[in-house]
Amino acid sequence: MPTIAIRSAIPADVETILTFIKGLAAFEREPDAVKATVDDLLRDGFGEHPKFEVLIAEQDGQPVGFALFFPTYSTWEGRPGVHLEDIFVIEQMRGHRVGRKLMAALAAITVARGCARLELAVLHWNPARPFYHHLGMGHLEEWLPYRLSGEALHSLAAEANES
Repeated sequence: MPTIAIRSAIPADVETILTFIKGLAAFEREPDAVKATVDDLLRDGFGEHPKFEVLIAEQDGQPVGFALFFPTYSTWEGRPGVHLEDIFVIEQMRGHRVGRKLMAALAAITVARGCARLELAVLHWNPARPFYHHLGMGHLEEWLPYRLSGEALHSLAAEANES
């Protein structure tokens, strides 16, 4: 079993992070959907008020996976939480507990920050779903994800300026 180290990303990691994001997009059958750039990641992840954080998994100093996450807040719990936006492990390292180590590190961060929960969304066909169940994560069948983006987002936002 290879030795895996988990560390927080630094600005010098943004090209690697973008490569992992593109690898995840290809895995999710959307290889051309990534619009993020190195500059976007630098601006939003490493500025004065970062909008996300990243953990990097390494084997012998070589990046083999990542987890990108950001804070949430539960009004019912009255406590913060963590949302895992993306987790990705390169194909040749899958099955070597890299994902579990990333998830354990993220769970430790969640607990250390006094957060009530760790959340993520998974595509219905994703073969990693049993992995998440094995970790003890529950599938929220009663919750349906919704998204507002693109023209619909801009159209609704324009209504804020109407009298």
